[in-house]
Amino acid sequence: MTTTVPDEDSLEPVELIRQSGAVLRTGRAMLSSGTGSYRVKTAMQQVARSFGLDRHAAHVTLTEITATSHRGAIFRTEVAEVRSIGVNSHRLGELTDLVNGLRPGTSVDEVNRELDRIEALPPLYPAVGNALFAALACAAFAYLNNGGPIEVVGVFLAAGVGQYVRRFFLHRKINQFGTTMLAAAAACLTYLAFVEALDAWAGGAGAGHEAGFISAVLFLVPGFALVTGALDLAKLDFSAGVARIVYALMILMSAAISVWAVSWVSGLSPDPTPPPDLALWLEVALRALASFLGVLGFALMFNSPFRMALGAALIGMVANVLRLQLADLGVVIQAATMIATLTVGLMAAVLAPRMNVPRITISVPAVVIMVPGAAVYRTVIGLNNGDAEVAVTSGVQAVFVMIAIAIGLAAARILTDRSWAYER
Repeated sequence: MTTTVPDEDSLEPVELIRQSGAVLRTGRAMLSSGTGSYRVKTAMQQVARSFGLDRHAAHVTLTEITATSHRGAIFRTEVAEVRSIGVNSHRLGELTDLVNGLRPGTSVDEVNRELDRIEALPPLYPAVGNALFAALACAAFAYLNNGGPIEVVGVFLAAGVGQYVRRFFLHRKINQFGTTMLAAAAACLTYLAFVEALDAWAGGAGAGHEAGFISAVLFLVPGFALVTGALDLAKLDFSAGVARIVYALMILMSAAISVWAVSWVSGLSPDPTPPPDLALWLEVALRALASFLGVLGFALMFNSPFRMALGAALIGMVANVLRLQLADLGVVIQAATMIATLTVGLMAAVLAPRMNVPRITISVPAVVIMVPGAAVYRTVIGLNNGDAEVAVTSGVQAVFVMIAIAIGLAAARILTDRSWAYER
């Protein structure tokens, strides 16, 4: 009995190579836009199905994709590396529209043409606008961290300068951790200069407002990486989740080292300030305004179209005011945060399909304002200053709040998405 072995031409390996390349290219574009590994895998599978591939499997981490495309008796495995770690909500929305609109029989050329168009999209906002969005978000944070008008103005100026420095170096492909340290130093020094100038100009008016410098570096908190990493862990994707969390912690440490160095040299104090004594209606109104502007600023900083950013801001406003009011009523901050992030997830599940935007682009900016960046910075400063009580208290609070954020978002996903509720 003679066994006939098919030759390469009969197996059409060239076409499989083209199809596999387009699938992998889609995954790289999704990953470099900042989404979680579970969404990258889903997008690649959607493209593979549209090409008629029998099966597609992928292993996705923070910076690498290993993908295998199967067609009949043959398969192709490719590996890609993604070095640009960042967030681009506009590009992510365009990519999501692309993969959701694919139908069986789509050609490789059609997908590549769309990917060419999406990758050529310029940033929606110039560098100055991006810096102003960060300034707006951090100024709102300054108020939510019990700052007054002086802290709000100083943080606005400092965060704007810091984000401009950060974007300047990142767009020139400078190392992310070094860039983060420079941006944090620029923001802290700008805030220090503001306070000192106010002292000199108004005879000591800047005294007692040093703590605001912590809010000036909150634009450096890698909220997208922390949240998507937590969601990856909830999906039992440990390689991607752990990598994202480690990356986020390294960014936080890079910023915190600069914050500590400036505070140590200048004597700036990171101690939290007591909340102002306001009527309940005024307190709720100001918290709602600050939460709305804070989430709006972060969403626009992530290159979200204004309509997408507005949706995130509305959700974030409702959820963050709920969180703060629950905390004022005596609910521990971890439980209040979990309830708030569950609210974000449920509202995003309703609003995102109606806005025709990816759910992550409105849920994550709404949650970023709840990430305990100030507590993390105080932890590192406390450790470096030998203040174990501050370091342990702030560090434990930060860890448990992040766990609460992950639980709230994961619970919302499980309640509204069958692919999360059931293991496949």
